[in-house]
Amino acid sequence: MQNRISSFPPIIDSQSDILILGSIPGVKSLEKQQYYAHPQNKFWKIIFELLHEEFTHDYTQRIETIKKHHIALWDVIDSCERKGSLDSEIKNEEANQIAELLEKHPNIKAVFCNGGKSYKNLQKLLGKDYKLPIFLLPSTSPLHTVSFEKKLEEWKRILKFLR
Repeated sequence: MQNRISSFPPIIDSQSDILILGSIPGVKSLEKQQYYAHPQNKFWKIIFELLHEEFTHDYTQRIETIKKHHIALWDVIDSCERKGSLDSEIKNEEANQIAELLEKHPNIKAVFCNGGKSYKNLQKLLGKDYKLPIFLLPSTSPLHTVSFEKKLEEWKRILKFLR
């Protein structure tokens, strides 16, 4: 049976320089009500490594850290039906209002997509010639079996857009 699930509110403020978009939270994230809560998802490890910050499991501190470095987080999908956590199981999706969010936050200089699903959906939403650069980054999901080092190297692209 497919469950209807919803994404979280965006984490963004007037100081945000970049927006990182996932597809929609997985089962573990929904249980904990936290972005990238699955212990094997490498998102937080990559972000803390790139920012030269001491890694923490404390979610409040994680959010404070990305805000301090002017990083915003959200998902491309507002709600959908999905069994489990696989993007390939997503059905009947409704999009988040990404264009409107970007209009309200003119400081955003670039958008980075955490994996192919968010990238493809964003291309459909905003079009290929959107006014901001949009980058596809390798998914931090444990299902994307590229090595941590290779993911980290690709994710370094966010650094040139941060203060």
